[in-house]
Amino acid sequence: MLRRRQRYCMEGTEVMVEDMLDVGSETVAIELSKPEADGWEITPGQFVQVGASVGDSFVARHYTVSSPYPDGSFEITVGVDPEGELSPVLADLDEGDYVSVDGPFGRAYYEDEEDVVVLAGGPGVGPAVGIGERVAVEHGAENVAVVYKDDKPAHAERLGTLDDEGATVEILEADSPLGTAVADTVGEASQVFVYGFNGFVKEATEALEKAGYDGEPKVENFGPDPPTDG
Repeated sequence: MLRRRQRYCMEGTEVMVEDMLDVGSETVAIELSKPEADGWEITPGQFVQVGASVGDSFVARHYTVSSPYPDGSFEITVGVDPEGELSPVLADLDEGDYVSVDGPFGRAYYEDEEDVVVLAGGPGVGPAVGIGERVAVEHGAENVAVVYKDDKPAHAERLGTLDDEGATVEILEADSPLGTAVADTVGEASQVFVYGFNGFVKEATEALEKAGYDGEPKVENFGPDPPTDG
């Protein structure tokens, strides 16, 4: 039985929640059915706009896909802000509920590059695990490096599996310098991806320049840094 359809969908293409999984402190992974539109495809690193009814309003936010192979369904990873408008509603969804989806959007996505470094800050872990797992399957885990900064890391199990398979995975606290980890991992990478808020993106691009990376990183900037306590 499908529940609460009208509560959660007012605009966009309706998709059904297929699964919900806690993947870290105040972080959930939501598996969504693919829109039925002909030719609809999404690639790790792209993002969708997810919308739902919140009280009398319709609220939408962008979330990057965290699936390595978004085939019959796809996954987004949602950091839950207890004071936020949409994320607590999404975290309260059940299998069989509906949300709306628009997209996909974005240009910083995986295009079969063989040697990949992903620099991820906070919610950037979603595309990091999706891209990392895709590269590991298609080109071998030894061709993946993930550098991830967060005081409350998410997707620890998937990152641990990548590490066990031979990928380079380094998890840093949010206030740790990024430069050394970037210099140690960028090497001869064919492609570097950067996902995070303004401050992380700035630090990451500066670290890449200092490390001598002469390629063109694919960057998805999530916008202004979220407020911190105090």
